Parts: sequence; structure tokens; C-alpha cells
Amino acid sequence: MEENMKSGFVTIIGRPNVGKSTLMNQLIGQKIAITSKKPQTTRNRIQTVYTDNSRGQIVFLDTPGIHQAKNKLGEYMVHVAENSLRDVDVILWLVEPSNYVGAGEQHIVKQLEKAKLPVILIINKIDTVEREKILEYIDTYRKIYDFDEIIPVSALRGTNLSDVIDSIYKYLPYGPMFYDEDTVTDQPKRQIVAEIIREKSLHALEEEVPHGIAVVIESMKDRKKGNMTDIEATIVCERESHKGIIIGKGGAMLKKIGSNARFEIERLLERKVNLKLWVKVKKDWRDSDSLMKNFGYRKEDV
Repeated sequence: MEENMKSGFVTIIGRPNVGKSTLMNQLIGQKIAITSKKPQTTRNRIQTVYTDNSRGQIVFLDTPGIHQAKNKLGEYMVHVAENSLRDVDVILWLVEPSNYVGAGEQHIVKQLEKAKLPVILIINKIDTVEREKILEYIDTYRKIYDFDEIIPVSALRGTNLSDVIDSIYKYLPYGPMFYDEDTVTDQPKRQIVAEIIREKSLHALEEEVPHGIAVVIESMKDRKKGNMTDIEATIVCERESHKGIIIGKGGAMLKKIGSNARFEIERLLERKVNLKLWVKVKKDWRDSDSLMKNFGYRKEDV
């Protein structure tokens, strides 16, 4: 059985907001990457593991969207995404259904040409367009790059995702599994908890506060007695005016973020959670190398 096993690394790339994290969460069948309609949701390279005991293991890297960087955090994110093309066996490029291929896509094509790896094009969100149009979109993309496969999917609805897994296995090298079969992610729990709090903040704050927030877990301790974990976390924003919006009238917004986050953290940890949140202002932290490092965005780790 070992001889037939295939195991390898697959990176999911694309512009911001095309549904990379949603696709990965659906393929894994568990929520690891945070999802939101705002750009810059995924800031680090998140590693998750799909195991099929008869076929082998796929290790997915979900990367930040490749975009025109506007600050140091943006530069870091693009660096993470483009770096991921060097260490993998297969590239999944996720695009939206469209006949328009813009400068962002052309930039990605240049990166693919340099990588010289199998590339599977995933046209996502097909549930939002007429079926007849899908062939047109496939044709549009076929002209810009010689893809190994093109698969239309709806990550949100789970359409054609088994085709994606089947295609990936075709291009993986033979070899043993990298992780235990019950491993789902290499991310520490603290990091996932911070990401859940950030996601709930993005959802609750809608358009009012730009994505200039970070979350720092100050402490996370299991109580010796009972099934309870105490978590203290700080939401960091860039301006005093943002701090007021995050706290909300009479603390209502912060309470909402806290209860939404607590519900999901309890599901993740399978324990009761006592969550305390604070809000701090760190002016223009996205352009500060030292603050970015403090919040877990380190170029040297990539």
C-alpha cells in the first residue's frame, strides 16, 4: 500500500477575495483559514493537511492574495504568496468567472512561468453565473497560459471539489505521508484563536474600520479544575477613532465580537471559554517592521 501513496505540497494562489480560504476550508472539511469579504484576510501562509488513507496526503498552503502592496504589511503578504511557489509540487490558481484578464492576473502568469510546475486553474463562484458562460471563461483563460487542467467550481456550495482532489493526486510525487493521519493543520491553537477573533471583528465592523487590525493573544490557560480555558486578547487598531468604533456604544460592539468569537473558539477547543478582550491603538502599525514582528508577521519565517 505504501508504494502507491502520493504525498506533496499544493499552494492555492490568486488575487484577494477570490475564495482561496473558503476553498481550502471546504476541501479539508474544517474551518482553519478565516474568511471575510474584505481584502487582506489571510496574512500568513496557512498549512492544512488532507489525508486519504488509500491515496496519500495533500498539504495545502493557503496564501495571502497577490496584489499591489500599499504598505509594509502588504509587501510582506505578497512576499509570502510569491515565495510559496518555490516549495510546492502543484499550484492551484483560483480566479473568478470573467472574460476580463487584468494586470493582476497577468502578473500571476509571469510568476507561474518562472515556477515551471503543474498548474490547475480553478474558476470559482460558478454558482453566480449562467452555465453557458462558463465555457467562455474557460476559453479566455486557456489563451493566457498552458494549464494542466481547468476546473470550474463553487467553493461555497462544494460543487466539483472532488474533481479538484482527483486532479491534484495526478500530479503529486509518490512518497510516504508527511503528517499523522489525524493532523489537520500545523498552526498553533493560539494562532487560530487570534485569527477567529480577527475574523469576527472584520464581520462585525463591516466597512467602518479598514482592515488595519491585528489580534494579540496575551494569555491562554486551561483551568486545573473543570472544562474551562481563560483567554485574554488585545485587538490592535491604528487610530483612536477606530478604537471607539470597535468598542461601540456602551461596549456593545466589543461584546458582540467577543460572544461571536467565543462561540467558535469553544467549538475549536471543545471546552468552555472565558474570553476577555481589550482594544489598543498602535498608530500605523502596518508600516512598522518591529510592530509587524510583534504581531506575528516575520519575513524571515517565510
